[in-house]
Amino acid sequence: MPGSTNGSTSTKTMGVLTVGGLVAVTAYTVALGSNGWLWFGWVLLGLITLGMVATRSA
Repeated sequence: MPGSTNGSTSTKTMGVLTVGGLVAVTAYTVALGSNGWLWFGWVLLGLITLGMVATRSA
């Protein structure tokens, strides 16, 4: 299935971006203090990633 490889790649990319975003937001919080909008953005990115994983599994 050619489409499944592409979907898998984009899901892995979103996972990497989500983990990288968590590292970046955590580093920002440690260095400069908490910012609610950054955490909100990271949670939103995580939910989008989970949605992609769920639709890929279905």
